[in-house]
Amino acid sequence: MARNLILSGGLFHDFAATSEALAEVLSEVGVESEITEDIAGALSEPSEVQLITVNALRWQMGHDRFADQRAASAFSLPAGARTTLLDHLDRGGGLLCMHSASICFDDWQGWPRVLGGCWSWPKSHHPPLGWTGVRVHGGHPVVDGLRDFDVVDEVYSDLHVLPDVKPLASSNGQPLVWARPVRRGRVFYDALGHDTRSYDNEIHRTLLQRAALWLLKRPVTIRE
Repeated sequence: MARNLILSGGLFHDFAATSEALAEVLSEVGVESEITEDIAGALSEPSEVQLITVNALRWQMGHDRFADQRAASAFSLPAGARTTLLDHLDRGGGLLCMHSASICFDDWQGWPRVLGGCWSWPKSHHPPLGWTGVRVHGGHPVVDGLRDFDVVDEVYSDLHVLPDVKPLASSNGQPLVWARPVRRGRVFYDALGHDTRSYDNEIHRTLLQRAALWLLKRPVTIRE
């Protein structure tokens, strides 16, 4: 069984529920997940897992807004943790990034280059949570053969996306899903996943299972 470390927790979302839902989805393809909200602690030493998942919103919001600087530091990502993530990719590991990962780690300038994009204030935004149609594009083993689908979710809009990113799925013309090699590893971003309803959709579940297999450099054999 492959081991996955889910970095969870933060603002404005029920991360405990979505991380459990994601762990259940991935367990169906042989991925065993450990969930932690102690992100700095979990990344304080070299990782021994094959997959790391960011399902969190650790965003400083400009730490000067915090009256207590210790509160601000709780949302920062220490240099050692950044090194652990980069070393994980250097060793060929996979990095699965969900939903608000594009808003995470705003104190780390290199994070958007790892992820492939980021939330850009004040341009980025999202419509109210609700039904949206997701268009699936071809050209990658994670999405080849999957149908378009409808899901209750937030559509992150007007993200800053790097020029080399090719969207694998979109909604209302907004890129939501992409995959990319980084160093010797692989990174997959899925902007869906605001709450557990997103993980109830069978096509979205299949997409995530395929993404995990691709990140682990295993054959992508899950069919819709």
